[in-house]
Amino acid sequence: MTSHEDCAPHEERTQPWRHVAAAVGLLNDKGQSAPTVFAEMTNLAIETGSVNLGQGFPDASGPQIVLDVARQAIADGVNQYAPGPGLADLRLAVAEHQQRFYGLDVDPDSEVLITTGATEALAATLLALTGPGDEVITLEPCYDAYTALIAMAGARQVRVPLTPPTFDLDLDRLEQAFSERTRIILLNNPHNPTGTVIGRAALTRIVELAERFDALIVTDEVYEHLVFDDARHTSIAQIPGASDRSITVSSAGKTFSVTGWKIGWLTAPARLRQAVQTVKQFLTFTTGAPFQPAVATGLRLPDSDYEQIRCGLQHGRDILHGGLVAAGFDSSPAAASYFCVADGSPLGFDDATELARVMPERCGVVAIPLTAFAAPENAELYRPYLRFAFSKRDAVLQDAAERLERLRG
Repeated sequence: MTSHEDCAPHEERTQPWRHVAAAVGLLNDKGQSAPTVFAEMTNLAIETGSVNLGQGFPDASGPQIVLDVARQAIADGVNQYAPGPGLADLRLAVAEHQQRFYGLDVDPDSEVLITTGATEALAATLLALTGPGDEVITLEPCYDAYTALIAMAGARQVRVPLTPPTFDLDLDRLEQAFSERTRIILLNNPHNPTGTVIGRAALTRIVELAERFDALIVTDEVYEHLVFDDARHTSIAQIPGASDRSITVSSAGKTFSVTGWKIGWLTAPARLRQAVQTVKQFLTFTTGAPFQPAVATGLRLPDSDYEQIRCGLQHGRDILHGGLVAAGFDSSPAAASYFCVADGSPLGFDDATELARVMPERCGVVAIPLTAFAAPENAELYRPYLRFAFSKRDAVLQDAAERLERLRG
């Protein structure tokens, strides 16, 4: 009779979670679960009392009126299941938002889907529209959830590296990544972790390639309102030829500093939206009922409030950027997002992972090596770079900037 102990190793090797864990680098040499570099850096921050600029969440809440509407909704009993596609008023607010900011006509009833954050929107999209034999193009470095979700769907990830130090998109290299197996090109624009904004000319070329290879375009635009200086965000559906083959994803978390609410949405042609909803209803079914009226309120805030949010984050970026330059890093101001990237080579560190591990003791600041967002075959491109989050209060960023100067000593 075979013992449980004899069966266990074989069973573990065949469990699908291992395929996902391997895709995102979470298995050690023995095939066991390994902690992420994010967990490692967070633990170092706690142990050393460091300023944690590794994790991309704000340390202050968003607009008061948005918070008040959520509280009132709870008090008014909006605490049970919302409709699967989302509350009608939030779907209407999303459609109004797309018209207001991008001039896009979106049907709130057939072309908008409310999701549990942008991540669920992406998960349901990939599970609904890709499978074994399909290829999904992503830009490297990329948010690690993309890799995991593509693996869950059984598709193959095709990575196109952004070229440091400016992290530009090489359009010729992108074209080479397309094939008859390409089902989706998955963009993050504005881009995490680099803070790059893909311009209209590049987006137009992407749409042309998608048309040629009959591929869908999925864009994660969660940082759409957090664009700085002279940079401008173009939503993919604004590009001629894109609207019938694109799924646009966004969320409330980043814009309104309510990342814990997990209210996201997507807009897409009715046939694609219906396909995604078919899968989504068997994931979370529905999401955060009392937060949906609050997010609708946020989407309808006046332009001045959006500008205040943008300017506040840009100010934080400038504080951190100044600190990085003063400390000896090679860094340019991020064009968008919550993050900036800095090269530690001038400080004598060609390996940012090594630098990230010594920084907590040397200066009391935690960041994430950019290689955490890249596949091993592309790691050398990004080896000297660290990602820092500036979605923090000014006092925290000022403290971090002063601590970073210790690296010069």
